[in-house]
Amino acid sequence: MPLLTSDFSPSLPFRNGHFNTMYRPLFMKETCNYTRKRIFTWDDDFIDLDFSKVNSNTIAILIHGLEGSSESKYMISTTNELNSNGIDTVAFNLRGCSGEDNLLLGTYHSGKTEDVHFVVNHILDRYAYENILLIGFSLGGNLTLKYMGEYADTISPKIKGAIATSVPIDIASSERQMNKIKNKLYIDQFLKTIRLKVLEKSYKFPDFQLDKERLFKAKRFKHLEHLYTVPVFGFDSPEDYWQKASSKPYLSKINRPTLLINAEDDSFLAKECFPIEEAVNSDIFFLEITKYGGHVGFISTFKQHESRWLEKRISRFIKEHILKNF
Repeated sequence: MPLLTSDFSPSLPFRNGHFNTMYRPLFMKETCNYTRKRIFTWDDDFIDLDFSKVNSNTIAILIHGLEGSSESKYMISTTNELNSNGIDTVAFNLRGCSGEDNLLLGTYHSGKTEDVHFVVNHILDRYAYENILLIGFSLGGNLTLKYMGEYADTISPKIKGAIATSVPIDIASSERQMNKIKNKLYIDQFLKTIRLKVLEKSYKFPDFQLDKERLFKAKRFKHLEHLYTVPVFGFDSPEDYWQKASSKPYLSKINRPTLLINAEDDSFLAKECFPIEEAVNSDIFFLEITKYGGHVGFISTFKQHESRWLEKRISRFIKEHILKNF
């Protein structure tokens, strides 16, 4: 019954989910010196990987969330925490998220696990790591969980386990959440950057028939999915995309130690994103539901050096359940 009791107990202002969600990207001040490596894909595109090495035999592949990158604050702090525990990291910038537009019309989406598979195989083929971990946040967490279940029977034995945080494992229910007034600020910010990316693609690929008027009137993710995700990636409809991209149906297939951490006060997540039944029925899929934490927040105090619960929780799960002798 891997349903874990959480010890996350933040100070008063951080018990507000919105406060916790916004505090990390706005106020956390941590840096990391990456070494970038560009790899070229099977479909004539590129992916930028940002490494931070400490001469380890273990590497963690970190996958960011929607419109994030290796520079997202949670990516940097997790990299630094893992490095301090003797683990190399590589931050996987999803296509179009590394500061330079990718070469194809298609970029990334919540279920595009073929890119995860490609990066994992690149690490396996080009490096001599004995242990590989996957760690994903939000959309990157959905990719992580879906990959671990979808490829469960074929992935290398060197892939020892995974951790995912603040994950909309049921995309349809999360889309309904995002349409609520409480999330208007977040969705407006997401749509602002995505609109510009889609518009740029339409200029680079004139055969892509984009309704620009509808693009700038878009108020929901569903509107952009109609205009871009569905036609570009070959889905039948937004609903078809939500169903096929969600990681929830794959959780029961996971066969390596895997932890999902979701907060009750995460305004992006509906009740369908708390897979209690799947965890209770598994010996290897762990679920930790915190009362507080917001969306990829989990900040507990204004003292930055003391506010590393999430990073330390990730390290602890690795030591206790994935690499017990590390």
